[in-house]
Amino acid sequence: MSKLSANRRFSPVLTAASILIFLGAMSAARPASAQNPASSTAVPQAGAQTPAAQKPADAQKPEDEQTPAETLKVSVNVVGLFFNVKDKHGALMPNLTKDDFEVFEDGKPQTVKYFAAESNLPLTLGILIDSSGSQLRVLDMEKDVGGAFLRQILTDKDEAYVIDFNIDAELIQDYTRDVHRLQAALNKVKINTGFSSPVPGAGGPVPTAPGSQKGTVLYDAVYLSAHDMLAKEVGRKAMILLTDGEDEGSQLKIKDAIEAAQKSDAIIYVLLCADRGFYGSFQVGYSGEGEMRKLTEATGGRVINVGNKMDKLKEAFDQIAAELRSQYNLGYTPTNSVQDGSYRKLEVKSKQNYKVQCRAGYYATPREPLPQ
Repeated sequence: MSKLSANRRFSPVLTAASILIFLGAMSAARPASAQNPASSTAVPQAGAQTPAAQKPADAQKPEDEQTPAETLKVSVNVVGLFFNVKDKHGALMPNLTKDDFEVFEDGKPQTVKYFAAESNLPLTLGILIDSSGSQLRVLDMEKDVGGAFLRQILTDKDEAYVIDFNIDAELIQDYTRDVHRLQAALNKVKINTGFSSPVPGAGGPVPTAPGSQKGTVLYDAVYLSAHDMLAKEVGRKAMILLTDGEDEGSQLKIKDAIEAAQKSDAIIYVLLCADRGFYGSFQVGYSGEGEMRKLTEATGGRVINVGNKMDKLKEAFDQIAAELRSQYNLGYTPTNSVQDGSYRKLEVKSKQNYKVQCRAGYYATPREPLPQ
């Protein structure tokens, strides 16, 4: 497995109390280390009295003689979704309400428990930048425009990190709100030119590790970003991949990357940045777009093909920024309450036939035990 050092963080449990965090407390500044939100609601047991309902005589008892109200912790599992809505021309549709949507899990209708058109919830963002040899002529463009995007999108409530991948995946900047540190991390990324092996089907050189077939461990990088970084975060989570979409030598398959991303509730955007001169010199085309569409469609993101054009890359980042600021947020309690780890298909439908950009499913994994 590719190397990636990452801070371990508490895994969130979406419960009835967590709804308050999503709709209320999460709009406040997030602490430096995200902690597990409250995972239960306190319900007075039968016969127990709240302090406000205590009898006057009881209220006058000495403190050590008063009987505190006992509580029963009740866990309610909630599936949370972030999604965008667009018209037939691709324009974002704001100001819709809960009544404008229907939600289905494995084809069965679900009852929406909460809904919000939130654009200011804290965002955790991963930037994954491909530094394999095929990116030689587009890497500087990616650094400049990627840094400008981070300065545009990040607020003091948000955090981001940077992963560089070629023959290995490396975390070069851990979670930070400091855009200067993020830009410095991007600036450190160098094209891997240490070793070479043939381009599949072409015979040209690409960087790789000695004695191995690894060249661009894209799928490994996505898996590690999802599993090691985002899976234990709360709220809105997204990855942006700057790559030509070609994987060469990952230990994992694309299905593993997709599964990890879905389990982490992360939205993935892929900006296809391809140095056409590199591929043209070997008289082959790059073919990663199809696999990247599988990755993005499964997670509620999309692929934007920018080639090697600076203006297209800027426009793509602007589109992503607009989408991340225009997300709807809903939650429902599944009618199928069995937490057996199975995959459940999701579908959010617009009653006005707008296009809904949403992840394709989730895994019904058991939650962590409630705190005692």
